[in-house]
Amino acid sequence: MSNILFSHSYYYKLDPKQWKNKNPFPPLGTLYAASLLRKNGFEVSLFDTNLLDSPKSIQPILHKTKPNYLVIFDDGFNYLTKMCLTNMREACFEMIRYGKNHNCTVIVCSSDSTDHYKEYIEKGADFILQGEGEITLLELLKSIEENKNFDDLQGIVFQKNDAIQVNKKRDVQQVLDEFPLPAWDLVDIESYRKIWKQSGQEFTLNIATTRGCPYKCNWCAKPIYGNRYNAHSPEYIVSEIAFLKANFGVTRFWMCDDIFGLKPNWVQEFNAKLKEQNLKISYYIQSRVDLLLKEDTIDCLAESGLEEVWVGAESASQKILDAMDKGTTVEQIYQATAILKSKKIRVAFFLQFGYLDENQEDIAKTIAMVKELMPDNIGISVSYPLPGTKFYDKVKDDLKLKSNWTDSDDFDMMFNGTYNSNYYRKLQRFVHKEFRKQQGFQNLKLAISNPLNFSVAHLKSVAKLGYYIPSAFFDRFFLKFLMTK
Repeated sequence: MSNILFSHSYYYKLDPKQWKNKNPFPPLGTLYAASLLRKNGFEVSLFDTNLLDSPKSIQPILHKTKPNYLVIFDDGFNYLTKMCLTNMREACFEMIRYGKNHNCTVIVCSSDSTDHYKEYIEKGADFILQGEGEITLLELLKSIEENKNFDDLQGIVFQKNDAIQVNKKRDVQQVLDEFPLPAWDLVDIESYRKIWKQSGQEFTLNIATTRGCPYKCNWCAKPIYGNRYNAHSPEYIVSEIAFLKANFGVTRFWMCDDIFGLKPNWVQEFNAKLKEQNLKISYYIQSRVDLLLKEDTIDCLAESGLEEVWVGAESASQKILDAMDKGTTVEQIYQATAILKSKKIRVAFFLQFGYLDENQEDIAKTIAMVKELMPDNIGISVSYPLPGTKFYDKVKDDLKLKSNWTDSDDFDMMFNGTYNSNYYRKLQRFVHKEFRKQQGFQNLKLAISNPLNFSVAHLKSVAKLGYYIPSAFFDRFFLKFLMTK
């Protein structure tokens, strides 16, 4: 069968904030698609853009391999691709142009192309795969190879007779174990390990145990996997872990699900299967505070190797959580944090400022919660309108000059919120400083009360108080000034 060059359009170096972290992950979604096509007889190769500087580097690969198809299949498990950053969109447009210059049939599957298929078709893409793309891609390529009509093939967009034809969307795959394991052999794992070494953290690979999210937070877009929630079996995931350990020596994992362990009893069975295989791992996840409070979930997570949970706390204002349709309570944030800490599991908060009708009281509550609960880490964003969400529909009339961030550190307010972009940029930095300042004070108390447990990391935290105390003090006054602008 024909030769397929798989690629994707996320470049860490075009997103300076993420590149600075030195924690890149291989394009998992792309690897799933490549694996399925290879299983069905196609010759596949991978042009992995993650660690590269520019789309131009694909040109010699196209010249050398002369693929019949260039499939730009973005990693739908990477939340950064859902943000549809304009740096990555422009990179994809450039890759489409190079593919057409080398006479490839160009096929694109991504959150951005699902939302903006007309722009991608205009730039030269032959087909857009809407939503979950593996089965659609397989059926499309078989149709092309066999000269069959694809007018009724679900999940594709293409140009026909000078008009764009949008076919019916395909339902998501429900039995995920039917997919072969991702094509990890196509990735230069050592290049990733080398970058991770610069971060000082243990090398980590990404695994997806599920697809989709059944919750309806009204700012969260789900263009690929939708509001359905489907899970791999614990046996499938444990076999993938065993493979990655045996072949690459990896024992630490980022479970990149939107929600980990939602299916009843899944975590308990996963823990049991790891024990059966005598696999000792560590991993971190994303979850919801209400889920973590169910039955013996946290106990089994801790036993199976969980070291850190990122929870979507978002806000300490119940008014804001309710406006977001979050479905959680501030009280649950407090309860879940206390239990996780008691089990020696690190807890980190995703926080979101700038939601509609947010005021100073709401902001103050969130900052106070962070300082009281003292999570191990925080990640801060401002409310970001994504197509297909209720939130987007509420603010779309404001999105005249800009509707996407350039990179993930852009922080522009793209709608008329309570305050302007400069305020929220400064607020984000102020909250981080207040958080680090509080950490420093805690570690100072530890040094006094229990000096034998005082580490070099604690010492650095205390030393940085000399920066964070005055810096946060001046930021507080500057924020008050920006409130009047």
